[in-house]
Amino acid sequence: MTNADRTLFDLSGKVALVTGGSRGLGLEMAKAFAKAGAAVIVASRKQQSCDEAARQIEALGGRALAHACHVGVWDDLDALTEAAYARFGKVDILVNNAGMSPLYPSLDAVTEQLWDKVLDVNLKGPFRLSALIGTRMAAGEGGSIINVSSIAAERPTPTETPYAAAKAGLNALTIAFAHAYGPKVRVNAIQAGPFLTDISKAWPEGFESVIGARAALRRAGRADEIVGTALYLASDASSFTSGAILRVDGGQQ
Repeated sequence: MTNADRTLFDLSGKVALVTGGSRGLGLEMAKAFAKAGAAVIVASRKQQSCDEAARQIEALGGRALAHACHVGVWDDLDALTEAAYARFGKVDILVNNAGMSPLYPSLDAVTEQLWDKVLDVNLKGPFRLSALIGTRMAAGEGGSIINVSSIAAERPTPTETPYAAAKAGLNALTIAFAHAYGPKVRVNAIQAGPFLTDISKAWPEGFESVIGARAALRRAGRADEIVGTALYLASDASSFTSGAILRVDGGQQ
């Protein structure tokens, strides 16, 4: 790789905000951005978890801001945006990664509270945060918004229907925001498949084998395997990519 090639993925001087950034895919992306030179704002529900993630980022030599935020709460997103701009003066990269998919015994047992909670975190939050930060990006030097979607958006199952509906909506938001804030802001989605994170520890026995049988790569993903796609979308390497929904699922069928 030449120096020019490395420059494509260089995030020096950039500021990245990652929701759900204290663990799993979010933490892996946050650390990768820091290694590439970006300052990182870690947002998650618990301040203690944010603080620990920020310490890991600072141990890599990066600058970090830890900010507790419930992405399903409208006012929390306003406060997060103001805190980010007060500390760093800008946000160049926004990753809407926070998500949730609670279990339920049957579709008729899905309560209004569960439905609202899933849609709030997976859809309403990314809409509001993208609108707040995307508007500022478009009025400034531009930037990149990365939404973390799911293969459930295209292959919904009865066990994750509210989540699948929310992620399908997130795919639609990705395209709409790409046109709303282009040409200065690129908006793309990573349509993630099954990854081995803390959430996977709750999978039923044998589920990982079922996933492997459906995948071209015959396995679930490691959390750090999200990094390459995230760096591509965050950096100048993806300068002609917007409104795209990229599958990172090991070739799931």
